[in-house]
Amino acid sequence: MSDFDEDPVLSDVEGEEEHLKEAEDEKVEVQHLTQEIISQGLSLLCRTGNGLAHAFVKLNLQKRGLDDIAAINSYIHIRFLDLSNNHLADLSPLSSLTQLLWLKQPFAQLTYLQWLSIAMNQLTDVDGLVGPALESLNLTGNRIQRLNGFQYGSFANLVTLELRGNHLETTDGINLPHLQQLYLAQNAIKRLEGLEKLERLTTLHLRDNQLESLDGLSPSMKCLQYLNARGNAIIDENALRYIGFLSQSLRVLVLSGNPVAENSEYRINVLILVPQLERLDKNPVFPEDRAEAWERIRVTKTKYIFIFGFIFYPFDLVALCNFRNFEKRKCMRNKMCNYGQNGEVLD
Repeated sequence: MSDFDEDPVLSDVEGEEEHLKEAEDEKVEVQHLTQEIISQGLSLLCRTGNGLAHAFVKLNLQKRGLDDIAAINSYIHIRFLDLSNNHLADLSPLSSLTQLLWLKQPFAQLTYLQWLSIAMNQLTDVDGLVGPALESLNLTGNRIQRLNGFQYGSFANLVTLELRGNHLETTDGINLPHLQQLYLAQNAIKRLEGLEKLERLTTLHLRDNQLESLDGLSPSMKCLQYLNARGNAIIDENALRYIGFLSQSLRVLVLSGNPVAENSEYRINVLILVPQLERLDKNPVFPEDRAEAWERIRVTKTKYIFIFGFIFYPFDLVALCNFRNFEKRKCMRNKMCNYGQNGEVLD
């Protein structure tokens, strides 16, 4: 017996115009998903993962008037699912479908959907994904290679985007000016690109990638308060100089697990670049740490100091190192950035 029967995978375009016309002419009564409805839509018999049993892996639920799909979470072998033309506002039951390969759901119809997780699946891209009201999108643990599709017109209200554990090599492709939290740990990122568009970003998580430099951090990232680049491949101290662009906002910096962090001058040099840090790696920054950084600047006999390949003028650093009032000072951009007191900090 063949692994697959002759029933084709649901087409994303076949009959689309007919479906739209029929939807206008025909109104379906709103209902919850039942076992009977599921049994009517099942097809495509395949072997299961262990090869010892068979299960239906395709489920067509289009135009069923569904407002709830809780009953689907026990059908863990579903790989192809059509949910188009229903009345759904909650897609959380899909989290149990860990073998899902293909999903048809016009997300533009989900005008009130604010949170969506399609984590731990096998998605390779997000073409066609739209969330007009979406505030949080979790795509962790898929196979996404490019960040195409993350445009303001599709996700105007997106605040949190999670893409941990995918196959990304660059950060380029995100044009979401309201985004505040971006989680990109455990990818294969070698280049930081396009980050200048993320002016309201407060959290950037890049742990366990393949970065050799922090080139790509931008002065326009005026709200960034937490940066985690732990466990990358940063060796050269010159590669750290770009954190100076964040000197007005950055509060927590995690660089442990990089060869550069083993340098005896690492901590003091970072504090000279970003003196308002409150935590570096797992260690808090104390007033005496800042005082040491300031003393290093003060004893400089020339009009400038040379750190990580950049020239810094002491009168610029004075404004950043007002130790007497430091603890009372707040970032004047916090209101614009909307960085709450309860923001989670991850190592």
